[in-house]
Amino acid sequence: MLGAACTLRTASLCRQSGLALLSSRHHHIFRATASKASGSHPASTVSSRRTAVQVAAMASSAPAAAPPAAPAVDPKLARMREAMTAADGGKGVAAFIVPSEDTHMSEYPPDCDARRAYISGFDGSAGTVVVCENEALLWTDGRYFLQAETQLGPGWRLQRHGTNNCPEVHDWLSETLAAGQRVGIDPAVHTIEAAEKLRQRLAAAGIQLVTLDTNLVDAVWGAERPPPPEGPLRVHSLEWAGRSVSDKLADLRQQMAEAGAGALLVTMLDEVAWLFNLRGGDVSYNPVFLSYGVVTPDSATLYVDSRKVTPEVAAHLSEAGVAVKEYGQLLGDVRCMAVEGTRMWMDPSKVSFAIKQAALAAAAGTATATAGTRKRARGKNGSAGVGGGSDADEPAAQAPKPPSVILEKSSPVTFAKSVKNPAELAGLREAHLRDGVALTQFFCWLEKTIAGGRVLTEVEIDEELTARRAAQQGFVEPSFPTIAGAGPNGAIIHYRAQPGTCKSVDASTLLLLDSGGQYDCGTTDITRTMHFGQPTEHQKACFTAVLQGHIQLDSAVWPEGTPGCAIDVLARTPLWALGLNYRHGTGHGVGAALNVHEGPQSISSRFWNTQPLLENMVCSNEPGYYEDGAFGIRVENLFIIKEAGTAFRFGGQSFYTCDRITMCPLQKKMMAKELMSQKEIDWVDGYHRQVWEALAPRLESQAEELEWLRNATAPL
Repeated sequence: MLGAACTLRTASLCRQSGLALLSSRHHHIFRATASKASGSHPASTVSSRRTAVQVAAMASSAPAAAPPAAPAVDPKLARMREAMTAADGGKGVAAFIVPSEDTHMSEYPPDCDARRAYISGFDGSAGTVVVCENEALLWTDGRYFLQAETQLGPGWRLQRHGTNNCPEVHDWLSETLAAGQRVGIDPAVHTIEAAEKLRQRLAAAGIQLVTLDTNLVDAVWGAERPPPPEGPLRVHSLEWAGRSVSDKLADLRQQMAEAGAGALLVTMLDEVAWLFNLRGGDVSYNPVFLSYGVVTPDSATLYVDSRKVTPEVAAHLSEAGVAVKEYGQLLGDVRCMAVEGTRMWMDPSKVSFAIKQAALAAAAGTATATAGTRKRARGKNGSAGVGGGSDADEPAAQAPKPPSVILEKSSPVTFAKSVKNPAELAGLREAHLRDGVALTQFFCWLEKTIAGGRVLTEVEIDEELTARRAAQQGFVEPSFPTIAGAGPNGAIIHYRAQPGTCKSVDASTLLLLDSGGQYDCGTTDITRTMHFGQPTEHQKACFTAVLQGHIQLDSAVWPEGTPGCAIDVLARTPLWALGLNYRHGTGHGVGAALNVHEGPQSISSRFWNTQPLLENMVCSNEPGYYEDGAFGIRVENLFIIKEAGTAFRFGGQSFYTCDRITMCPLQKKMMAKELMSQKEIDWVDGYHRQVWEALAPRLESQAEELEWLRNATAPL
């Protein structure tokens, strides 16, 4: 699935570059179609040659033209602007920023925190909204241009992020607003890094950033806002987790001691779930739950709605020495630690600005109180009065500074989670075998059904595929909304079929199908592109170029220390040779029975992500090509990074390569064999042999499906 490679993501660009957008499933990555060009209507050459007399005569004889109708105004925007005027005790703000993220900087927030989707109507996973007095704008990346054009209502303007002449959010505000104006944010949904960068950029233009106590979207949402989720937690089996909570905590405490930190704040939902070997269902498609974690040298605390803690979960946490507190108690405890002088480790790209503000305010209050006590003490014992001075005479340079209660540093959980242990790798392989069986059953049914003359809708395809996965052992839910894009819908990168508006699939259809599953043992993500009749030569040539890029990346060998941006070009070269390209990233990290998009690694052209690709990380390999209004093509497998076993080790370095784990045939009729090298043909045959050997034993009792698999994996 195209994501935040995600950068993910990746950390997202909205977190790294002052609320710009994902850099990430996804995430993240910039995934895109070419945007539709907007035309203009030149003035008529006839009317341009009319004389002044003719114009005057027409004006006197023709009825007066009706004034143009005023553009409709989104009622939510009207209420939003009222809230902006009344904000901050009536001082008001000239603009308010609404990012995609919730208080945990999630790529996919729970419904109750999907503020950007509510206020704009655009429900893609990446976007930033800015509402001003006379304008409302949405920044989103190329994955969502077509979707945003459809979903944005009256009064909204789309900013196509990543294209020429599209400014970053902070640049647009600095250039549009006047000096002295105020920009409001809810500091709970902006990272430390993003908020401080935004503040600096606005201050340079004389504009003030105002952190508000309440989110203005909530005032507009009112009683319609969904309640917080209340699903129970579940223990993630040690069989698939691989390491106990106690062992994970011990590792973190060692790193805390080395960094000089007295507490570690864990705020990302997937990091909390991974650390405590728990899973939940608060966010669709992501087995996480609303929570925070705090680790100290002698304690660990999970902040969560206690109603979600089952007896089994309580026993699991107690065994690891983990205390449970209510979700809303975190800020109070942060203030207490700040007063005590505890140095708290916060990841500035993940922890909310509100948490840092709370810590600094508490620490500053303590420092001020201490200074006052010292001054009063000096007055009592005479030390300050020897020279006849007073408190006012104390030089400002000697005023106490707040203690250093914050250590800003990348979260150690991020890295630990991204490098999978043997049990996690085994679980991921098992998940892909189960998935491969479901996909074989599904594609056998799909081809037979369409060949029999039945016309299916994209929604029916989605439902059937989900049902096949649900029949597999340990299935929990899809890992993201299935993208079943028929014909031109395949060019909409994150398309979601809906009843009543979806397209049909028949023998003339080219279908892009991007889907995945969450199993108790692991997470899957796969894209296949197939035709149910005879593809055109152009479609085959485009598919073959995408496949060639996929093969080049899958076959690559690179030295340790290499970031994903250094090998992204391998997947694009065959397309570039034809003058084609895709705007999204090539690969994102994937969780182990966790989020389908995770960082810090990604494979994309985002050169600023310098995280090396390390052994036992898991990534996707998914080049594509998209023609608006025609079709979309993508080929995606997941792989584990493994030692390449090279003949030499230059400079003592290790060299790495891809160990693919997705087990599903590629449709051979889409391949233009005459355009492929013998090495590429051998790769296809080798992959199909691997798929056959992995799945055939699990399909021995299913003769029809086994025969389909035999034909689908036969050599080119």
